[in-house]
Amino acid sequence: MTRLLDAAASGDRRAAADLLPLVYAELRVLAAARLARESPGHTLQPTALVHEAYLRLVGDQQFEGRGHFFAAAAEAMRRILVESARRKGRVKRGGDQRRVDLDDFEVTVGPPADEILALDEALTRLTAEDPEAARVVQLHFFAGLSVERAAEVLGVSRATAYRQWTYARSWLRCAMGGGDEPTG
Repeated sequence: MTRLLDAAASGDRRAAADLLPLVYAELRVLAAARLARESPGHTLQPTALVHEAYLRLVGDQQFEGRGHFFAAAAEAMRRILVESARRKGRVKRGGDQRRVDLDDFEVTVGPPADEILALDEALTRLTAEDPEAARVVQLHFFAGLSVERAAEVLGVSRATAYRQWTYARSWLRCAMGGGDEPTG
């Protein structure tokens, strides 16, 4: 798979065609899990999300293996969902802000577009402060991976991934609630 990823990133169309069947099913499961958390009535389907993410990935960059590829896929899905939320024009600022518990995002009805945008903005700030914790959030929330699976993808222990998840969740809660951000 790493060889196909490298060849596809170099522009080899045959490698890109051979790679898609290897990763499609797993990407589709991740996309379906992620979209299941979206608000009812969203127009983006799992297949469309997978195709858009795949097109953004192939030919764009070099990957250091399967874990790096799926981390990049999570980032691509995050960007696509954020762009979709922005297109809906549902950005609310100021007095309409409310506290959001990240654990609530794990239910079948997900956050409205304005909450996705607020999470994206806070996650961008967290990335500057603690990139490892931000990657766990990205894989867990945007790619739908369990914290254990995110640990495998990132090549860290489960304890480390849970520690990063706990810290990031608290940090994002404060950042999105309008309070002072915790310091690292």
